[in-house]
Amino acid sequence: MFADRTNWNLEPNRLSEALARHRVAGKPLIDLTASNPTECGFTYDRERILSALADPQSLSYEPEPKGLLAAREVIVGYYADRGDHVAASDMLLTTSTSEAYAFVFRILCNPGDEVLIPTPSYPLFDLLADIQDVRLVRYPLIYDHGWQIAFHALEAALTPRTRAIIVVHPNNPTGHFVKPDERSGLNQICAGRQLAIIADEVFLDFALSSKRHLSWVANSEVLTFTMSGLSKMCGLPQMKAAWLAASGPKDLKTRALERLEVIADTYLSMNAPIQHAIPEFLQQRHEFQRQLMSRVRGNLAELDRQLATQKACGRREIEGGWYAVLRVPTTRTDEEVALDLLEKEGVYVHPGHFYDFPADAYLIVSLIGSEQEFGEGIRRLVSIF
Repeated sequence: MFADRTNWNLEPNRLSEALARHRVAGKPLIDLTASNPTECGFTYDRERILSALADPQSLSYEPEPKGLLAAREVIVGYYADRGDHVAASDMLLTTSTSEAYAFVFRILCNPGDEVLIPTPSYPLFDLLADIQDVRLVRYPLIYDHGWQIAFHALEAALTPRTRAIIVVHPNNPTGHFVKPDERSGLNQICAGRQLAIIADEVFLDFALSSKRHLSWVANSEVLTFTMSGLSKMCGLPQMKAAWLAASGPKDLKTRALERLEVIADTYLSMNAPIQHAIPEFLQQRHEFQRQLMSRVRGNLAELDRQLATQKACGRREIEGGWYAVLRVPTTRTDEEVALDLLEKEGVYVHPGHFYDFPADAYLIVSLIGSEQEFGEGIRRLVSIF
């Protein structure tokens, strides 16, 4: 009765079942996977946020497929402040980056076509691809004094059905930014094979160093789709506002935008109150990002302090984002380690295989939880090795 594309294994895994039992029993829990900024103790200007949603202009209906021009122009200003140029006409608003992915998959891929995706990476991509009848093919990020793209493996993964290469800039959870030489290599590969680049930049503003990392939004060498949104940038995942920008050779960009506009016009998914509030929400990002990066740097320093007191566990280099990748002994599977931590220490972490790490030696922790809980959680984590 149901479509094959939704024939997923919906059975909960062992760790999810254990977490549910833990919570039902009312046991104390230190959640080192916390990723919802609205639940992590950050201060928001509630009055200004709520006032922005009460703009009287929202009572008028303006069915603009690309989204209201005033909202797009504010986003253009955000990129201009970073030194990146994009035109409002080359951008459309979406309710999420997930929707942006769906739009791009639809204009690039026929059923069964392939898109390359980095691994390790966020597990949501598999569902997004399944829903759009797209096949994901992995290319590895390897670690050698920092994360980098394994270009030999990427090129070996290309087939006649490859339509695009996804880059996550910076990657979630490794925190790897695509370097200038890697960008050049990707452009060369895509130009030679008429492939598109899909750039996910939701963590772009969260670099740990003062070095400025270029956005893909003005990449002109090949057809490029760059997406971001308010969820991470402003710490407002509940507001459901994102955007998608097209760049590249003029003819290809024009044809892509024509197709994207038809899809956007068909759905008209972005609601008026959020569009009118985008200028205020973007203004709010500065204070939110200041708080969050202070938290990330503080928790990272505490993590390094505790790791320095022992030799069993270490961490991988992080360039951006708000996650840390821990390297742990391989005496057990990563799932068994996570279960042991939960059941014996009341600490919840994600095993590396959730993100397609190729070995059992990795755990993933979030750096945005409260400093006190984070420090205690890491103390309990290292104590079991």
